[in-house]
Amino acid sequence: MADTGVRGIQAGDMLDSLTIGRRVRQLRTERGLTLDELGAAIGRAASQVSVIENGKREARVSELQGIAAALDVRLDDILTSVAPTGRAALEIALERAQRGPLFVSLGLGALPIRKSLSDEAMRTILSLHAELERVSNERAATPEEARRANTELRRTMRRQDNYFPELEVVATGLLQAVGHTGGPLSQRVASDLASHLGFSLHYVNDLPASTRSVTDLKNGRIYLPVVASMHDPRSALLQALASFALGTREPSDYADFLRQRVETNYLAAALLIPEASAVMFLTGAKTLRELSVEDLRDAFAVTYETAAHRFTNLATRHLGIPVHFLKVHESGTILKAYENDSAAFPTDVLGAVEGQTVCRQWSARQVFDVEDRFSPYHQYTDKPAGTYWCTSSIQSTDQGAFSVSVGTPFAHARWFRGRDTANRRVSECPDEACCRRAPAGLSAKWADQSWPSARLQSSLLAAMPTGVFPGVDSTEVYQFLETHSPA
Repeated sequence: MADTGVRGIQAGDMLDSLTIGRRVRQLRTERGLTLDELGAAIGRAASQVSVIENGKREARVSELQGIAAALDVRLDDILTSVAPTGRAALEIALERAQRGPLFVSLGLGALPIRKSLSDEAMRTILSLHAELERVSNERAATPEEARRANTELRRTMRRQDNYFPELEVVATGLLQAVGHTGGPLSQRVASDLASHLGFSLHYVNDLPASTRSVTDLKNGRIYLPVVASMHDPRSALLQALASFALGTREPSDYADFLRQRVETNYLAAALLIPEASAVMFLTGAKTLRELSVEDLRDAFAVTYETAAHRFTNLATRHLGIPVHFLKVHESGTILKAYENDSAAFPTDVLGAVEGQTVCRQWSARQVFDVEDRFSPYHQYTDKPAGTYWCTSSIQSTDQGAFSVSVGTPFAHARWFRGRDTANRRVSECPDEACCRRAPAGLSAKWADQSWPSARLQSSLLAAMPTGVFPGVDSTEVYQFLETHSPA
């Protein structure tokens, strides 16, 4: 099919009366038949044939079989989902748009699709309709839609063990290009990666507050903050480079934005902890039954969170160990969660995990009560789905304290250092009696004698962030680039 400039009717799209009708018309005209002649051949009036060709009525299979016989073609030639010509693809797309709820809501009369209507005019109308549809969808975005997108992304990641082979290939190629053969990725090698991809680095004091970095694609510059944050200073640079290396474009919707964020974070971690070196290191540790997130952290000079996250990427695929990862705020709220081991995370009615509260008995919460915050905390937790072993560590940030945990079912705890812990808890969540309902004695004493004032989060009433990149002030970014442009 010719390039029409719009999304054509490709195989796999829903077959509909419009496509069938256009194919019938195309085949009829190629054979030089009139509507009356085809109608007579199948025992129908010309007006009935016209209705079928215009896609205004869905033809029965018996009618289509008669039409195919009259036109001397196979039934499959009529039922194919590919538009007969580029012009037909444009007409079908325009007809579909005009029948859609968005066009109807505009209160405009339908535009007759005649031969005099040029292909260019149809492309323009379809482009305007697509933009109206994009804006309408963006305005209609709700937290529920965002949670649905996030839930579906997590399901996809679980199906592939939270492992992305294509991103591992990209990371390996980039590291080979700058001659990095193993060991911790130094700041110098990270800078070499930037040069290899055509960027110079610029450290500034006035980076927009809503950003970790800003990439100037026009002038080949990456702007980073001068003031060191509590994050690994290489991470912001590698994430910026990852976006470029993956050819990331403006996200079309929130689901696309989430997927891009996961992929860039994954690639950045794969650069910091290369797959081949990490798997060799972890395989040796498993043989000794000394697997430890702390050792992986120290071997590659990364943060504990990066090591834990990377371990989750590789453990199931390369070590045969199902695991889960949790990042939990000191308030008990989940910020990130991934699982390959059927760990039953708390979810809302839409299946979303982020924002939910973790059971007080889990190690992700218990670790906050441990006096020694510099040593890893290990715990067995008996849950309704079985017993899990977890290792947790606290990370302090400018947004507060967080626990980062990696866990695995009891049968696989034998591979980890810390498996001999005496810490053990029982969790009955989601049963409210586990930790969400106050003990009967306290409840009887205080239920009618207290009135707490909740801390209302501003995000509770806010709509989803708008703009090309959710949560980023585009005006600030553009003004920043204008100020720092070398021109």
